Amino acid sequence: MRSGHRLGRPFGWLWGAYGTSALGTWLAFGAFPLIAIRVLHSGPAEVAALSSVGAAVGAAVAVPLGPWVEFRRKRQVLIATDLVRCAALLTVPAAFVLGVLTFLQLLLVSVVVAAADIAFRAASGAYLKTLLPADDLLVANARFESTAWTTTIIGPPLGGAAIGLLGPVATVVADAASYLLSALGIRATGGHEPRPERGEAARMRAGDLLDGWRYILADTTLRPLFFNTALFNGLVMATQPLLAVLMLGRLGFAPWQYGLAFAAPAIGGLLGSRLARPLVTRFGGRQVLVLAGALRAIWPIGLAFLGPGTGGLLLVMGVELGLIFCCGVFNPVYTTYRLERTATDRVARTLTAWAVTTKASTALLTALWGLLGGLLGSRTAIGLAGVLLLATPLLLPRRASAHHSEPEPDPRAEPEPEPDSRAEPEPEPRAEPEPKSAPSRT
Repeated sequence: MRSGHRLGRPFGWLWGAYGTSALGTWLAFGAFPLIAIRVLHSGPAEVAALSSVGAAVGAAVAVPLGPWVEFRRKRQVLIATDLVRCAALLTVPAAFVLGVLTFLQLLLVSVVVAAADIAFRAASGAYLKTLLPADDLLVANARFESTAWTTTIIGPPLGGAAIGLLGPVATVVADAASYLLSALGIRATGGHEPRPERGEAARMRAGDLLDGWRYILADTTLRPLFFNTALFNGLVMATQPLLAVLMLGRLGFAPWQYGLAFAAPAIGGLLGSRLARPLVTRFGGRQVLVLAGALRAIWPIGLAFLGPGTGGLLLVMGVELGLIFCCGVFNPVYTTYRLERTATDRVARTLTAWAVTTKASTALLTALWGLLGGLLGSRTAIGLAGVLLLATPLLLPRRASAHHSEPEPDPRAEPEPEPDSRAEPEPEPRAEPEPKSAPSRT
């Protein structure tokens, strides 16, 4: 690691852009469901569709974006996807003011934002790898992780206050503005980014859409990490609606108690991300990855024993604190490890495949656990997810293997000059750096 860990002015602008957009995300946390319920009088099925169907369709739309992003300047893609999300979100308050807002519009906007999020994630990981040398990637990802959890702590309370004072679409406007500010910050990074080579091998083919998955599955370290993060993230997120039903319904917790139970423990993510680099320095990246990945799996089963009153509230906060702390350590190490093992000319396709799979698996498991909750009860379904999560450490990489970071020749094309790579020798949420979204517990 470099002395003092000064990562330069371009990274400073990128970091500031990320912090601004992350704050906008958490200010608008829950804004679409709130608008659907209070403005459009939507039912539970429609509200669930905003998160599950919107994310799933957005992931499907994003599939061809990986190869497309790969052969374009990443900074331009980051700016464009920020502006697309800003424009899409601004249609919501505009329609609200004109009295023509519909549920279909909310659903379409959620699809556009989800697809743009995936493209942004893919481009941001590739851009970071060219912006910084390999030795600085962990420092950078730890800073993104710290910022994500800091905004998690302060964003929802401020967003709730803004909605109370200014109305249900106020935070959507703030979210859109944060994307615009993010685009300006990324533009300010400056510098010249060479256009990626586009020879015969770079022309889009139907098979190219699957290149990211093929690359992941061919690597003996990325493959188990890929399945681990998709399953862990999906199971954790699938229990959130059931936990809300249990706490706000049967157990009688007030909304402010529910919010406190998940906002306060986010300090664990901040602490964990600050410890990630010292732990890697002392014990090594792979060891920290495996240990933190295993420890985060033991916490969620505790939610099956949730009861009413102060004791129940403290139980949720304790479980979430332990879980988020472990994820705070795991995320920057995982993101860096994944970037180091991915060839520079494959980063965008690989991260797109990863993000699409994570969003799709989360949507699928959320729907499945909703059915299980109806059949078995919320508490039993939460406990079942906790038991399955205990098995996820079996999917963590157990041993190091040869780096798979050099581009592989494409047998379908003529040989081309090998592209330059500055960061040869990382994984959602959240992080890549994570796109503008809630920090992932993976």
